[in-house]
Amino acid sequence: MTFAPRPNLDLAVIGNCAIGVLVDCYGRMVWGCLPAFDGDPWFSALLGGEEPNEGFFAIELKGQQRCEQEYRRNSAVLVTRLYAEDGSAVEITDCIPRSKLFGRTFRPTMIVRRMRPISGTPQVRVVLRPTCSYGAEKPQVTRGSNHARYIGPSFTLRLYATAPLAYVLPERWFLLEEDEHLLLGPDESLAEPVETAANRLIAETDAYWRDWVRSLSIPFEWQEAVIRAAITLKLCSYEETGGLIAALTTSIPEAPGSQRNWDYRYCWLRDSYYTVNALNRLGATRTMEGYLRYIMNVVSAAPDGYLQPVFGLDLEQRIDERVVESLPGYRGMGPVRVGNQAYTQIQNDGYGSVILAATQCFFDQRLMAPGTLNLFRRLEELGEQAIRRFDIPDAGPWEYRSRQMVHTYSTLLCWAACDRLARIARRLGQTQRAAYWQTEAERIRSVILKRAWNDKLNSFVATFEGETLDASLLLMQDLGFVEGKDPRYLGTVAAVERSLMREGYLLRYHAADDFGVPEVAFTICSFWYVDALAATGREEEARALFENLLARRNHVGLLSEDLDPKTGELWGNFPQTYSLVGIIHSATRLSRSWEAL
Repeated sequence: MTFAPRPNLDLAVIGNCAIGVLVDCYGRMVWGCLPAFDGDPWFSALLGGEEPNEGFFAIELKGQQRCEQEYRRNSAVLVTRLYAEDGSAVEITDCIPRSKLFGRTFRPTMIVRRMRPISGTPQVRVVLRPTCSYGAEKPQVTRGSNHARYIGPSFTLRLYATAPLAYVLPERWFLLEEDEHLLLGPDESLAEPVETAANRLIAETDAYWRDWVRSLSIPFEWQEAVIRAAITLKLCSYEETGGLIAALTTSIPEAPGSQRNWDYRYCWLRDSYYTVNALNRLGATRTMEGYLRYIMNVVSAAPDGYLQPVFGLDLEQRIDERVVESLPGYRGMGPVRVGNQAYTQIQNDGYGSVILAATQCFFDQRLMAPGTLNLFRRLEELGEQAIRRFDIPDAGPWEYRSRQMVHTYSTLLCWAACDRLARIARRLGQTQRAAYWQTEAERIRSVILKRAWNDKLNSFVATFEGETLDASLLLMQDLGFVEGKDPRYLGTVAAVERSLMREGYLLRYHAADDFGVPEVAFTICSFWYVDALAATGREEEARALFENLLARRNHVGLLSEDLDPKTGELWGNFPQTYSLVGIIHSATRLSRSWEAL
């Protein structure tokens, strides 16, 4: 290649709620799994080491000097412009189609690319080098009369192009004198000209997302940031089953050389609740309805209401973890892991997470299928598990792999499970059940107040009878356990500041874990701190920190899991739904009212 930038997280996302692809700022597709989010990465360059020479789909400009990239307004359609030293330039428009068709949502396994000359006479070449089996194999390439086929072990893609395949397949440079179009998708015949299909799919996808955004109830301030976060959260939903992934990637390290490399392409009950809650705040309730179908299928298969913390997108219960030797990892920082052994852990917050996610459907009259008595009874099974498990040691929200303790956050979510079940029961007129759940909530609450409070620190602590803190304690106010001006909460916020603040950002905890002491800030924790500042009346500080966090987003407004407090560089899996949730929560909390217009 003439231009091979070092892998980084200056990436944009295109997708359609079935597949997703990451595109770097030079227009190279460097990560994308098929035929679903957790599938084989046909574009694997992001984990291909310092200078990967395969596993990507690029459109190169000869003499390339600089680039620009942006999304179309209120859309998931991406535009990249490449500029050469001789003044020539090309514009690349990318999308993964999504539109309405025959009363259903059309979301094919397809990528659409359009090249357009915008100045001079650019020379370009198409470089399509997919991989299979996590970089261990290359698909067989065959040529038909007007298309090429890329044949993998279990999946075949077909490429259609308006540019001559005699240029595309050998990766030859050619003059771009007019628009050229590329369609990479299912191994099926195309029923219309390539140019017509490509332009139609781009236009329909653009229109779909603009209409979706138009339906959102957004805050008055920070609208662009909220819209981009909302679109990206929606793109991380797997519409076929309703599952919500934590991120599109696997094994982007939380910090350089840390070995903290995990596969996030699955559905965590904890993360999913926060994603659903954020979209609900904007009025995007269909994602919640889809997720409720997902978790009800999970619950129906759960023995006696017991829940593991994470599931596969197709409701798989086993997602065994293994190390892939065929990919060197992000900038060569392996290991690359596939699967996540966290599914075997005990994490007692899941019961509350599911009940919290389901609560709105009992109160929101916009929904076509509101919560029923039958659903309530299924949720009660989870509540009984919360009662049995609230003071039992678990791996906690940070998924410690080598030790278990009674984590305050897990117990807090068990309290929330009982508290919300009491509210739902009252809504349904189930007076006796409401009294039962209220009694249990009060019992768990009294235990938390006694065993999670540390007089010496004047703060709640991360574990019962413990002496360390973690950032999840800041959520006590947001979940309704304490008021923002409660002296105990004020003391906790002050203690968290002293213990976890680094260069204006918040660590998730500072105690050593299985891999040592964390080095980077966990991005969502800084947003929790923003919300805590607002709840305690320190709104000016909250707004300043929120603006600083927004400045840490990449060039198209996205965030990963972690950031380096000193440099601001993004680390961890990408795009992280938790972090995008933080943008929405903090913006809706801090924004001035629309009446301020």
